[in-house]
Amino acid sequence: MEAAQDQARKPRLLFRAFKYRNYRLFFSGQSTSLIGTWMQRTAMGWLVYRLTDSPFLLGFVGFADHIPSVLITPFAGVLIDRWDRHRVLIVTQTLAMLQAFVMAALIFTGAVQVWHIISLSLFLGAVNSFDMPARQTFVVEMVEDRRVLGNALALNSSMVQAARLVGPALAGMIIAFAGEGGCFLINAVSYLAVIASLLLMKIRPVQQPEAKNSGIIHGLKEGLIYAFGFFPIKSVILLLSLVSLLGLPYVVLMPIFARDILHGGPKVLGFLLGAIGIGALSSAVYLAARKSVLGLPKILAFAPVLLGLSLIVFSRSHTLWLSLIVLTLSGAGMIVQFTATNTLLQTIVEDDKRGRVMSFYTLAFMGTYPLGSLIEGSLASRIGAPDTLLIAGLCCILGAAVFAWRLPKFRKAVRPVYVRKGIITES
Repeated sequence: MEAAQDQARKPRLLFRAFKYRNYRLFFSGQSTSLIGTWMQRTAMGWLVYRLTDSPFLLGFVGFADHIPSVLITPFAGVLIDRWDRHRVLIVTQTLAMLQAFVMAALIFTGAVQVWHIISLSLFLGAVNSFDMPARQTFVVEMVEDRRVLGNALALNSSMVQAARLVGPALAGMIIAFAGEGGCFLINAVSYLAVIASLLLMKIRPVQQPEAKNSGIIHGLKEGLIYAFGFFPIKSVILLLSLVSLLGLPYVVLMPIFARDILHGGPKVLGFLLGAIGIGALSSAVYLAARKSVLGLPKILAFAPVLLGLSLIVFSRSHTLWLSLIVLTLSGAGMIVQFTATNTLLQTIVEDDKRGRVMSFYTLAFMGTYPLGSLIEGSLASRIGAPDTLLIAGLCCILGAAVFAWRLPKFRKAVRPVYVRKGIITES
């Protein structure tokens, strides 16, 4: 009887954030839009490699797509602590839609050149510098009960990874029959869903605690002192930076493995990216079903090890079935790292610093990725993509070992915050 009741409670536990109307709207709109986003990302890599046959330019386009995060995101975090996040998201999603329409037009007219791709990637990167921290902090306004916050963040990751699973597979088929332009056009249209969901929301006005008459530099300095003066925040951001710098950029090298090592085409590329999505989705669902943040630091220490070992095995593989298996594991390790870090930060951060801390999270996640893309693209041109991923996997494992060694200090520092926020009781 008790076992049956536990089984009945699991779906409610997994989807408990859905009781909020605004979150349901957000989830439905984003679910549609993100499929288009992953189709565009897949098509972008294939387009660049088809036009150039250059591993370096594959990495450079990834660099251009994310380098604005390094320059803009820290200042964007200060502004997001002051602005209406709902309106920010409407603007950023509209600008991203326009970027996709322009790319589709350039491809369909046959006018597209590499400098177009780089320029529009820089533009989209600048838009995402505001969009990503705004989207992360906006979850708090949609989900009023902080005890449900971790579930909402994990469901967001589930949504992204479900799109990662569907989008690349669809992109592979569409590229094969209609070219890359079809993927960009579908992505542009898909933005209408998320824009509509945002317009339908009923958001109560939120009084932002940050004083608007203080300078942006002062606000940035205050956020930096807070985040990097508190060991738990500093340690998870540094670990995320390492994984994003050396672990995550393996995705930009997938066209090389699909075409040159596994001797396939766009469909094989879609299968490889889809395998990453399966692993990522599975791990996101696991995190969504967790009842609390307790135990997440230990999971954070394990995730880079799983990612690193998977990259090492994938780098040596020449068969599709083995590559798909280990990429599934790499996707699991990758999304556990990002989602667990997000959940921990959102749980322990002070409300008036949330935008800035999440901008540092975005910077660690997206800001180091362009440099890693450039490094791995350049290294792949010199020593080959397989050996590049072997080195990246070893570095991820080393970073995890250092984090695990500092876990006792992490737990000691974060315990008073957990007590103050009611996550655990003093004993």
